[in-house]
Amino acid sequence: MVRIKRKKKTVVGTHDRPRLSVYKALKNIHAQIIDDSKGKTLVQVSSKDKVISKKIKYGGNIEASRIVGEEIAKRAIEAGIKKVVFDRGMSLYHGRIKALADAARAAGLQF
Repeated sequence: MVRIKRKKKTVVGTHDRPRLSVYKALKNIHAQIIDDSKGKTLVQVSSKDKVISKKIKYGGNIEASRIVGEEIAKRAIEAGIKKVVFDRGMSLYHGRIKALADAARAAGLQF
């Protein structure tokens, strides 16, 4: 818990650069863009969404993470968000987290 609190001090989303928060569960992956100054979620995507669950067989693998990354970037750009701060939470930056981040960057998000 101490590491989480220490990391939360440095990763804060503003109106200009909201926070892209990623949560990884065993069977699914979730990503949301949050404006911490207002405390509002601006854009949200999950491997459980109907649009994404039709494209994938299983939500807990790298391919599902890539699709979620592409979709979060697409929805963010439609909402007028181009720059974000990446918040990987307690997860290490490899595997599914890295795949989601790379797909979001390739689709146009800057972080």
